[in-house]
Amino acid sequence: MSNDQAHIFDRELLLKRRERFASGFGQHDFLLQRVAEDLVSRLDAITRDFAVAADLGTHHGTVADRVAKSPRVGTMVKTDSSARLLQRQKGLRVACDEEALPFRNASLDLVVSGLSLQHVNDLPGTLVQVRRALRPDGLFLAAVLGGRTLLELREAMAIAEEETCGGVSPRIAPFGDVRDYGALLQRAGFALPVSDSDLVTVTYETPLHLMRELRAMGASNALAARRRVPATKRLLFRASEVYAERHGMEGGRVHATFEIIHLAGWAPHDSQQKPLRPGSARTRLAEALGTQEIATGEKAAPRSGRR
Repeated sequence: MSNDQAHIFDRELLLKRRERFASGFGQHDFLLQRVAEDLVSRLDAITRDFAVAADLGTHHGTVADRVAKSPRVGTMVKTDSSARLLQRQKGLRVACDEEALPFRNASLDLVVSGLSLQHVNDLPGTLVQVRRALRPDGLFLAAVLGGRTLLELREAMAIAEEETCGGVSPRIAPFGDVRDYGALLQRAGFALPVSDSDLVTVTYETPLHLMRELRAMGASNALAARRRVPATKRLLFRASEVYAERHGMEGGRVHATFEIIHLAGWAPHDSQQKPLRPGSARTRLAEALGTQEIATGEKAAPRSGRR
């Protein structure tokens, strides 16, 4: 997750898949619906207006349309690398890659993104571009997939491939954890950065139904280091067996985990809260906690009474 890493994702392949499945995206947007609801809820808690907003990686507009209905949001600009996805939508639209944003410095009041930025190779660079595009005290809200996403499928595929092929190849994207993303917000220069995680459990009739839905989302394997041959029926059948054995539910269904990491950060502004200088506190921590302060190297005195 740094500038000097090799490209993890095949961005050209991701674009081709988004183009191919553009017409059916809306039938598999349950995660985006959840993300949109959460982003609107977080936005409603902020008592200020945002005249110009942009949605990065808009998919078919689920997040942008929900956010645009907020009385606090003015003009919404939808962006996506897929021209076919943008053609199916209304309003202001800009075709662009998330790694090369077309906005001038200090031109936006709000930037949102739903489940797109986890597939960016140069995420630090993209976050810096977002921060620069925001006006001072502008807000960035995003949701990305976290490292625990599809942990069950990752495990089943690894076991099945080891058994049937004699080795394991990259098949599930290595998304970051909540601390990684929080550190990247700080590194990009955002003020008051916040990151938190939400685990979503979804049930499917069989593991194959899960795999088909991932394909319909355009979210199947797009790792640059992937094997360039299709998965065999033998591999998929064995992976389904392992998945059902280890993660099956009563009634024969299986569950899948999706980790959604929510990000928030502000473009720096003089009016924002700032940390106090070291040594400037007027109250000792021990007094605030109602406990005895012990200097380094000293032993605590015996305590009497009941605990």
